[in-house]
Amino acid sequence: MAHIALFHGILGVRPGELDAARRFTEAGHEVRVIDQYEGEVFDDYDDATAFARTVGYHELVARALAATLDMPDKFIAVGFSNGAVMAEYVALQRPVAAVVLVSTAVEMAELGAQAWPADVAVQIHHAMDDQWKEPQQMIDFVGQVQVAGADVEVYDYHAGGHLFTDPSKADEYDEAGAELFFQRALEFCARF
Repeated sequence: MAHIALFHGILGVRPGELDAARRFTEAGHEVRVIDQYEGEVFDDYDDATAFARTVGYHELVARALAATLDMPDKFIAVGFSNGAVMAEYVALQRPVAAVVLVSTAVEMAELGAQAWPADVAVQIHHAMDDQWKEPQQMIDFVGQVQVAGADVEVYDYHAGGHLFTDPSKADEYDEAGAELFFQRALEFCARF
């Protein structure tokens, strides 16, 4: 059983994150859903991005870190979309066992770091047709994890969009891809 901090995407805590929390919990993990938006939820990416900018990046990462300070060391950080960046940030600040990043990964310089921790395993999932995908950032991040000597797994999904695991985003959801994601993520988390 692992402790998991689950970070929501740019749209806030949506059914996709709640479903993920339920699945991890049913697999025997203790899950904390981190709500950095304090209850605000969006359907539109532009509205959500404007809200996140109003709150501010520094405040969002501070909220992400603060919400995990009482968690035991070696928890797993799981992040969807913008939450993947939060998961990365927390892994650079706390003793974390692993991270699961869905739809986003950024290189260390964007997080004010020089190197990835060698003892933090990484699993990355992204849809090939993700409208927000930044392939070079993903390549750079994976390279930095490999240089650090940490384990890294990358999975591409050939259907769906940015929030391909969220059934409430019908235009992006991929049921088969979501099921495969959960199978892979649950097997990964079971190692810690």
